[in-house]
Amino acid sequence: MRRQTRSILQELNDIGAKPKAENLVDSRAAHVIESAINVIKMIKENFDNETASDLEKRFINSIKSGDPQKFARGIKNYKKGRDSDVD
Repeated sequence: MRRQTRSILQELNDIGAKPKAENLVDSRAAHVIESAINVIKMIKENFDNETASDLEKRFINSIKSGDPQKFARGIKNYKKGRDSDVD
């Protein structure tokens, strides 16, 4: 007869009550907001004022609209402009 083993996560899942949705949302939101703040800080530190302002707006609009491509296009435009300056 073979003994069935269980992972620690399975055991903890069975023991504890399921976390409430509002607690999960609160926790995840706190992490996402902290990460967003760090991204904005990095933008401001690594780009000139005009570019940083544009990228910050695109970043926030990407989050609002749920379209990450808005921010990606801004980065792509920056890279394209930087690459043409080098030539």
